[in-house]
Amino acid sequence: MSRELADLLFPNITKKPEDYEKMYPPRSLADGAVVTRFAPSPTGFLHFGGLFAAFAEKMAAKSTGGVFYLRIEDTDKKREIENGVSIIAGGLRAFGIEADEGMMSETEEKGAYGPYIQSKRTEIYQSYVKTLVEQGLAYPCFMTEEELGEVREKQEADKLLPGVYGEFAKYRDMAFDEAKKRIENGDEYVVRLKSPGQTDKRIKFKDVIKGEIEMPENILDVVLLKKDGTPTYHFAHVVDDHLMRTTHVIRGDEWISSVPIHLQLFWLCGMKPPKYAHISPIMKEENGGKRKLSKRKDPEAAVSYYEEAGYPSGAVWEYLMTLANSNYEDWRLANQNEPIDSFKFMLSKMSKAGSLFDIVKLGDVSKNYISKLTADEVYSMVSEWAERFNGKLFELLKNNPEYAKKIFSIERGNAKPRKDIAKWSDVQDYVSYFYDDIWNRERDFADNLSDGDMIEILKEYKNIYSAEIAEEDWFPQVRDLSERLGYAKAPKLYKKEPDLYKGHVGDVSGVIRAAVTGRRNTPDLYSIMNVLGYDKVIKRIDESITILKEGK
Repeated sequence: MSRELADLLFPNITKKPEDYEKMYPPRSLADGAVVTRFAPSPTGFLHFGGLFAAFAEKMAAKSTGGVFYLRIEDTDKKREIENGVSIIAGGLRAFGIEADEGMMSETEEKGAYGPYIQSKRTEIYQSYVKTLVEQGLAYPCFMTEEELGEVREKQEADKLLPGVYGEFAKYRDMAFDEAKKRIENGDEYVVRLKSPGQTDKRIKFKDVIKGEIEMPENILDVVLLKKDGTPTYHFAHVVDDHLMRTTHVIRGDEWISSVPIHLQLFWLCGMKPPKYAHISPIMKEENGGKRKLSKRKDPEAAVSYYEEAGYPSGAVWEYLMTLANSNYEDWRLANQNEPIDSFKFMLSKMSKAGSLFDIVKLGDVSKNYISKLTADEVYSMVSEWAERFNGKLFELLKNNPEYAKKIFSIERGNAKPRKDIAKWSDVQDYVSYFYDDIWNRERDFADNLSDGDMIEILKEYKNIYSAEIAEEDWFPQVRDLSERLGYAKAPKLYKKEPDLYKGHVGDVSGVIRAAVTGRRNTPDLYSIMNVLGYDKVIKRIDESITILKEGK
């Protein structure tokens, strides 16, 4: 009867599970190599928590010589958005998480274990369900929405486990003739698992992150195939993870409650389950407490936020690693110039409670990362970002690459490089005084000197300024000028006897800095003036004298 029922339900399914076993053989990988996947639905933007999970999956595979693939779980067509696959694949790629296999875009995929999109694998799932029906482990269920609603109400009233099982599994043991009659009549149905689970039994499994977990055995007759013949997440991921030879399922810990269902499905299908590693959600501090990073409340929850802001992928990797493995920061301090791949990533080192998101810390990590890049690398990365997000800056950089690289070379490559840039969207402000087209020409002079004193400093400096002066002679020249105009040659001298001086050499150089750049705080002024060139420096000094004379 079970075979007749299976043929009735799936008359067009001729391939058997063993055929697919041959089509998707075990992978030829070294012992210990991890095969893992990122398997989102194309239903919205890529969440930071998703990026974090994908990062952990990528690192687990990469660190063991394994495979990381991107599978798209698109069985919920109602919630699917346009270009959802490209948004996910592009979001991962923007931050250096490149899949070894799987979906690359809406239509492109690579790898020998595809299709990597579930909507194209329906016959595979139906083949496995047909076998379960043949074995008496699955059945058609004709329960209507009204009947399911009545069951829910009774279970809620009696405080029972919700779902279809036991006395609530109305069609579990329906006679073949009755099932045939209803199917031929066109009645809608789903295919459910005929769970062999018992209420008094428990299962144990070892989560790679959480450790030993014990839970009640699954007794629910869960849906395997929906009314349209497409699979549920529960069943599809079991078949896919087996045939794609996944060794580790790394996912959010909201799925822990479903593990008894998933393990039962693996066992009933005669498959070895993968290892599970459940990641705690990314948390955020708020009002003295903690909450999950929220799609609705937090703009930084969307990965596109970091792409648009211009955080380099390498910096994001550094930050993600601090969230992923608590021992990474100590390792990085001891190995400042080592590539991140040299660090031994371990799933077992991931937080059981949930990592705390801190955008200020991300900024600090990114500043440190950017400070170690070469001028050429900065130019290349900023240009690539600006082409997409800041057309004005892109044109300025593209029109004179060598000039831009000179700017980015200032105080770069030394023992203590400056850390002014946290993200590429900071760059326009950082370089603005080098470009007349974007500089606002305002001067932020200090208020401890009179306009007359500042005019005097600028006039005298203009008379002695030379583009030929060597770097080692520049500050001594400013110091000599300071003494000649009545300023202490060192701040400590002024602090010791302030009544003897108008100020100190720092005040004098500060006036020159504000005149040339408009700012009180900049990188090395000598280098800035060299990049700007003699004519532009003199012009800006003249403009500043005019501004001070007019009292603006």
